[in-house]
Amino acid sequence: MDSGQEKARFFAFGRCKGVEFVTRIVIIGGGPGGYEAALVAAQLGAEVVVVDRDGLGGASVLADCVPSKTLIATAELMSTFGSSREELGPVGTSPLSHVGATRGQGVDLAAVNRRVKRLALAQSHDIAASVTAAGVRIVRGRGRLQPAPTPDGTHRVAVAAADGVTEILPADAVLIATGARPRAIPEARPDGERILNWTQVYDLEELPEELIVVGSGVTGAEFAGAYQALGSKVTLVSSRDRVLPGEDPDAAAVLENVFRRRGMNVMARSRATAARRVGDRVEVTLADGRVITGTHCLMAVGSIPSTAGLGLEAAGVQIEESGHIRTDSVSRTSAPGVYAAGDCTGVLALASVAAMQGRIAMHHFLGHAVAPLNLKAVSANVFTDPEIAAVGYSQADVDNGTIDARAITLPLPRNPRAKMQNIQDGFVKLFCRPGTGIVVGGIVVAPRAGELIHPVSLAVDSSLTVEQVAKAFTVYPSLSGSIAEAARQLSGRGV
Repeated sequence: MDSGQEKARFFAFGRCKGVEFVTRIVIIGGGPGGYEAALVAAQLGAEVVVVDRDGLGGASVLADCVPSKTLIATAELMSTFGSSREELGPVGTSPLSHVGATRGQGVDLAAVNRRVKRLALAQSHDIAASVTAAGVRIVRGRGRLQPAPTPDGTHRVAVAAADGVTEILPADAVLIATGARPRAIPEARPDGERILNWTQVYDLEELPEELIVVGSGVTGAEFAGAYQALGSKVTLVSSRDRVLPGEDPDAAAVLENVFRRRGMNVMARSRATAARRVGDRVEVTLADGRVITGTHCLMAVGSIPSTAGLGLEAAGVQIEESGHIRTDSVSRTSAPGVYAAGDCTGVLALASVAAMQGRIAMHHFLGHAVAPLNLKAVSANVFTDPEIAAVGYSQADVDNGTIDARAITLPLPRNPRAKMQNIQDGFVKLFCRPGTGIVVGGIVVAPRAGELIHPVSLAVDSSLTVEQVAKAFTVYPSLSGSIAEAARQLSGRGV
């Protein structure tokens, strides 16, 4: 056994009168926060049980991130070909080109959705195999934390299986990672056929001819752009004055301009209050009394945490008014020995953050040194076309005085690689501290921005200066060259 394994056993095992005992961990929820925590705890020598209801990977793998990004990848192929076809000059016509063609031509949505669901299930099975191979036990059912620990501090989790049998699992620590579910408006309840939430769109057999998307946040913008690229006539209803109100305003403006240029009807400051079926159509009523109609409606109005029915409050776990579990920077709740991770905490609704919260929780409970969650090092991506990726401090932070920083923005179409690829929209923006030149944030609006943001993330996480970023070699020509150029220009300004 190597020194790392010995150290893991030291933290996960204890001795009482010469008898070795194992630390028992029960995780409720098999999403990114749950399964990543399980892998870490098992590696550190704990006895781990994951209580899961729907399949490992949770909503992120089965109904959200994996399926939606698979659908978006198909739409992106069509959008890229359609927008570049005339400029790049391929000979002949293609069913993938939706520009100037009949909407939906060549799009077999049933086949697309079969692939989407197949890949999601395959990913779930791969995760389950990895977790099982690590020695973790998976129990299918609904978990509920019992009201109080036993006198020795042991928690108990009751698991109700589908066959009605209840199993009581003892635990030295419990991690709650139950995620969230789509929020519904009382007067716009999804029926799974014409009025849909984002978990139901993968059952569609035919492309919506006229799709109304209610909600212009990340989920709404991603689906609106994807279905428009697939060939649907899309109306995006936004209660705010622009799409993506939580993102960089310059980035949001680029995306909204792209949406409008491609024919999307973007309705700003138009809050939807109801949606109802009228035969084979859907009527959406707005707060000002206007009514818009389409063949389908996608409700993308946020999510609510899946924390009801878990026995949390009776067990001493504090719940916010929103229903989210209150946690600290190492994922602890107000109840000793009870941790929480993921969307049920309301920290940041990102799979990467959920996974990090789960890993931090296990390292902390099992006695390992761990750095608290640093939200300013989190990189996030909006999977639209173009993508919007960001890390660190934002334009809003600079504008409201949260941080004193210098910024530079370079339009992407000036980049030589972008010209070759006929990229017409996007930019790179960097923020650095005056005086030191330390990079504190950045935004990339570009195709594959989620890949391009990584060097900026490294700079933010490692407190690199713009001079250090500028000195690093980049390939010529490359889109990443604009990141280095932005750093050079900031460095040249003597920040």
